[in-house]
Amino acid sequence: MTIRVLIADDQQLIRQSFGILLNAQPDIEVVAEAVNGQDAIDRIAARCPDVALMDIRMPVLDGLEATRRITRDFPDVKSVMLTTFDLDEYVYEALRSGAHGFLLKDCSAQQLADAVRTVATGGALLAPSVTKRLIEEFARGGAPRTVRRGRVADLTERETQVLALIARGLSNSELAAHLVIAEQTVKTHVGRILVKLGLRDRTQAVVFAYETGLVRAGE
Repeated sequence: MTIRVLIADDQQLIRQSFGILLNAQPDIEVVAEAVNGQDAIDRIAARCPDVALMDIRMPVLDGLEATRRITRDFPDVKSVMLTTFDLDEYVYEALRSGAHGFLLKDCSAQQLADAVRTVATGGALLAPSVTKRLIEEFARGGAPRTVRRGRVADLTERETQVLALIARGLSNSELAAHLVIAEQTVKTHVGRILVKLGLRDRTQAVVFAYETGLVRAGE
């Protein structure tokens, strides 16, 4: 199956560069480009992409608000936020807005393609540097906290342990090695955690873990 992609960025060079890199992949096709958030929404309605690569900072309508509207109106479209800096102050809001991942514009061609494939198949993309930024937001008290601690009680002891490790940025293979269990078992635990907590993906699981205080910055 070919993954259909929209690239939204107000810089033509970025759009063209990413388009060339992605169109070189046998399973990915760039079906539309947009110069701002509103343009992206209009083109999504017309072209029905599977994945939208969204610059955060755009004129007319920025990537954050555009992603909120896309998540609401086009729930099947997976959004990946693009930024020049891994310390972008909007990373938390980007994840809260419904983004399925966060990608640096200086990523390699392979990282870009892998990111598109990951979110297209229902996964989430949260690089270690972005996880670090998210932790720093909570350390400063800059991110709003939601009282949802009671929902953690629905998890088993092992699931709670897995959730805490996800929040610290461990991949499934790293989780398996750390807990000395099979990677398939890790995937099963992750799936059950998401279902029990009503979360969409690992990205939301990270936000949830810090919001509830299950994991605290600096631990």
